[in-house]
Parts: sequence; C-alpha cells; structure tokens
Amino acid sequence: MDYRIELIGIPVSDVDKAKAFYADQVGFHVDHDHQVNENLRFVQLTPPGSACSICFGTGIVDDLPVGSVKSVTLVVDDADAAHDELASRGVAVTPVDDQPWGRFVFFSDPDGNTFALQQLPSR
Repeated sequence: MDYRIELIGIPVSDVDKAKAFYADQVGFHVDHDHQVNENLRFVQLTPPGSACSICFGTGIVDDLPVGSVKSVTLVVDDADAAHDELASRGVAVTPVDDQPWGRFVFFSDPDGNTFALQQLPSR
C-alpha cells in the first residue's frame, strides 16, 4: 500500500492575493480555481516538478488560523539558484543557511505561512 501526500491546505486571508503570490511570484502552476458556490471556492497550485500541491480558498481550510502553516519543505537541487530565482521575482527570502543536513532558504507568504527550500546534502 502506497501513501502519498499530494495536497496540503494553506489558510489564507485573501484568496486572490494568495493565488497571485504563489503563481506570479513563487512560480507555482495553477491547476484549479473553481467557485463551486458562494461559500466554496477551491484553488490548487503545484510547484514545478512536484507531485504534491497546495490548496486554499473559501470554505477549504477555515478551521486553521490564517498564517498557521509553518513547516512545508520543498526540496530543490540548488539552494543558491532557488534563492536567486525567488528573489528576482520579488519574494523576500532568507540567505542560504548551510547545515549538516542540507542547505536551506526560507520564505513566507503574505499571511505568514512559511516554507523552506532544502537542498539535500550529497550522499
């Protein structure tokens, strides 16, 4: 039996602002944006090369406080290149942090949900 994580809910305050941030600045692909009814809007975006997506909207993750997601990690081949790409798109990123278990870059969305980019160490 395989168990795959394929969708992570992200609590946001403004769906359109979040969609623009993740699509236009971070570079995620917009998979879906459906207004099901006045109480339900589903937006799903996928990072390039990922099998796991994020989702947010109206009526999606309303039980989580806005900005409460703090530990989503995206693995990248080159932390320096990822840092430079995001910075060039206007994303506020931290300097590359070198650790024995990888090289990291961190950023937050407009609501304070935080993401880590991890370049795995050579094995």
